[in-house]
Amino acid sequence: MNRTTPPRPVHVEALFPKLGAFRGTTTRLHPRPGRPDASVSSVGGPLLWPADEPWPVCTEPHKRSSGYRIADIRRERQVLADAWARDRPTDEERVLLKELGRRHREREITDTDPIPLISLVQLYRRDVSDLPPGPDGCDLLQVLWCPFEAHGPSRYGLAPHVRWRHSDQVAVSLDTPPQPALVGFKGSVAEPCVLHPEQVVTYPYAGSLPARLWRRIDSWEDAEERKAERRGLDDEPVTYHHDLSIPRGCRVGGFPSWHTTDPHSMNCEACAAPMVLLLTLDSWEWSGANCSWMPNEEWNVAERLRDRCPTQLTIGRDGLLNIFACPTEPGHPHRWCLQ
Repeated sequence: MNRTTPPRPVHVEALFPKLGAFRGTTTRLHPRPGRPDASVSSVGGPLLWPADEPWPVCTEPHKRSSGYRIADIRRERQVLADAWARDRPTDEERVLLKELGRRHREREITDTDPIPLISLVQLYRRDVSDLPPGPDGCDLLQVLWCPFEAHGPSRYGLAPHVRWRHSDQVAVSLDTPPQPALVGFKGSVAEPCVLHPEQVVTYPYAGSLPARLWRRIDSWEDAEERKAERRGLDDEPVTYHHDLSIPRGCRVGGFPSWHTTDPHSMNCEACAAPMVLLLTLDSWEWSGANCSWMPNEEWNVAERLRDRCPTQLTIGRDGLLNIFACPTEPGHPHRWCLQ
């Protein structure tokens, strides 16, 4: 079933015509659990990986001997999905869920043993309108990461790995990639999801707009909030940030959200060019009391069965991962930030 975004609750360019100069597009991926294979775009699905190419690993020193088993994580999710489809877990299922949810320890694993990375997403350019060509015209983007939040100076950082390739040059693909014995957190394992790409209109994050235009939008939001308070409405008032500019969910292209930090420049470390947003991986498909980014097709689903996190990814504190690319030379190193 395709997923389609409802019309915005307010025609924002009618209110602020100057926003038209900043209009862009982004492709919402709308991942939903399924059985993708390596020949299609997916989140959490198998990658089209050459059989003779080494699988990437994390060698950064950090604790990796304690965590969760991937098979247990997937089984736990299936038990929960089946239970909530009926109503709630049975007593027997609760006992099973407790066992599946416990941490394990592999004492023979040292802090420097290579950890196979796990797949996050692969995107064929033919499927995604806003996916730019990669280095030398590559048509396939693949992103993996280390399943532990233990990297960088803070020792709480993520470690994404971006790979571009020509899909038609993969003669023999890898059937069974290596998997880590344990992962540091359950949200590091993406549920295999098929995609329903949809290109939508988007506008820059408010703090990235010219100051005068942003002040006008801010004043309008304040007025809308006061109106809602006077009417005594339970619903949240419409806001530029939550409803009119940048959609929630996994998406390609468009503008980055800076909702946990002030906007800051992301320049290419090789050539200093301002970088553009390549991909956003989001913990949530929609949020907020009015759920304005929830696809039309979800409104007829019982509320307890709506899945705001179909990928089962947990990024930071229920946030999102922005990956940036150099627009002048796609082969330059990518950068990323958490929001």
